[in-house]
Formats: sequence, C-alpha cells, structure tokens
Amino acid sequence: MAPPQNLFLVAIAFAVIFTASIVHGRHNGAEDIVHSSCEHASYPSLCVRTLSSYSGPTITNRRDLAQAAIKISLSHAQSAAKKLAVVRDSVGKKKQEKAALVDCVEMIGDSVDELSRTLGVLKHLRVSGGSAKEFRWQMSNAQTWASAALTDDDTCLDGFQGMDDGEIKTEVKQWMTKVARVTSNALYMINQLDETRGKPHDVHL
Repeated sequence: MAPPQNLFLVAIAFAVIFTASIVHGRHNGAEDIVHSSCEHASYPSLCVRTLSSYSGPTITNRRDLAQAAIKISLSHAQSAAKKLAVVRDSVGKKKQEKAALVDCVEMIGDSVDELSRTLGVLKHLRVSGGSAKEFRWQMSNAQTWASAALTDDDTCLDGFQGMDDGEIKTEVKQWMTKVARVTSNALYMINQLDETRGKPHDVHL
C-alpha cells in the first residue's frame, strides 16, 4: 500500500488536472461561439480578435456575446472621446479643422451615451420567461441606440471629408474608423440575438 503522503500528492495532481480540463473546456466553448458568430459580421477578423481577447465574464451564449461586443465598442468610443477632446483643445486656429473637431467631440459623446444605453438594455434583456412583446420592445431599443451610435461615428468622419490630409485628420480617421467598425460588429451581434432570442449556440459547461 502506498504511503499516505503519496496518496495525498496523487489526489492533488488529479484535482489540478480536473480543474484545468474544466477551464480548458470553458475557453474552447467561448472560442467556438466567438468564431461561429463572427463569421458573417461586418468585419470578421476584427470581431474575432476583439472578442477573443475580451477579459470580462465568460461568454456562454449570444446574449453574453452581444454584451461583450457593446462593452468593447463602448471602451473604444470612450478612449476616442478623450483623445479627440485633447486634440480639439490643442489644435490651431484653422477654422475648418477646429469646427470638424468640435462637431466630432460632440458626436462621439453622443455615441458613448447611446452605447451605454444599449448596454443597459442588454443587461436587463429577458430572453426567456418574458413575453414576446416585451422582448421585441427591448430589442428595438437596443438596435435603435446602437444604430444611432454608429451613425454618430460616421458623421464625425464625414466632417473631415474634403479636408487636406494631415496628422490630425489621419489620427481622427484611425480612431473613429476603429470605433465605427467595432460598433458595426456589435450591432450585428444584437441583430443576431434578435433573430435567435438568445437561445441557440449555448455552451454547456
């Protein structure tokens, strides 16, 4: 018979292996739903990259995925808002450039607010147990706010059309294009959730 200390070490090793297999299963489950859901998104590779690196709660279904996508979009919008405010306050007196930046800061501020509202709706979304009418009303609100955020992102970029290329225009275009693309992907996830009511593609752990 093996000494007690050896049995203890075997028990610890088994526990470590068992825990690792569970974590690995969860990780694979989240990866599966991300890849399958991003396949037809507006920007598939960006969708996979941002959602795969998402550090929030484990993604187990389409509702989690839509929330994660909006959180990512909101984070990018908030970051862009801070950068744009700094540039607006430090830019020279070129009238067209200054006006475009002032409008853009306002637009991205509206976008942040709209994405926050979208996230609020998704957090309280009743994918089961509620009436179809209630679900449709919640989804309509989420889609409306996310669409408005995307429109504001595009409107910001429109303000720089026809302006000579320069460091500021290049930076703003880079920031806002990224925000617009992750927001477009997030809106796609919301639309997918609307079609499935959050039930298919659940990951059973």
